[in-house]
Amino acid sequence: MSQTNGTIFIVVAPSGAGKTSLVSALLQAEPSVELSVSYTTRAPRQGEENGKHYHFSDRATFENMIATGDFLEYAEVYGNYYGTSKRWLRERLAAGRDILLEIDWQGARQVREVFPDAVSVFILPPSIAVLEARLRGRATDSEEVIARRLSEARAEIDQVAEYDYLIVNDDFEQARLDLISVIRSQRLRGERQCRHHQAAIAAMQTPA
Repeated sequence: MSQTNGTIFIVVAPSGAGKTSLVSALLQAEPSVELSVSYTTRAPRQGEENGKHYHFSDRATFENMIATGDFLEYAEVYGNYYGTSKRWLRERLAAGRDILLEIDWQGARQVREVFPDAVSVFILPPSIAVLEARLRGRATDSEEVIARRLSEARAEIDQVAEYDYLIVNDDFEQARLDLISVIRSQRLRGERQCRHHQAAIAAMQTPA
């Protein structure tokens, strides 16, 4: 499988680092970027819609999809499965669309094995103390869940050297601009611009 048209952007962050808010802000600034809607076995949260935020699935159905090779990547996180549809991603890339995957580090590693040209971004909190304060500020998780998320965060942060870009979400507005800059800089790379503007460039070149 090769990436020839659209670009895959992977965004990874520990829970509480602000990934969801940053991705939402990015999609508003760059509406031509499509967010891949993952499949998951976790229950919908208040306000979440099936097919928009996630494709919600029961565990048996998800495991059957694993067995039939339907996922490009999947992982079990906090007792729930998450996965990315292989067929949908292929179709959108072939149509020249840029796709953003908001996934965990395990899934990111799987995607990069298949698409080595995928552009990966890690969103880092300014410190573990700030991350813990953000998790407690949600007022939705038990002490046990918070402790588990902090432990997972440390394990995820151990992987930061694998990523193309590292953004520290200390100031949200700066982090938002940084993430947008990553997308725009990749779209301006020479090989991509030459492909997109091939006819115009040929018309301006010196005749043979």
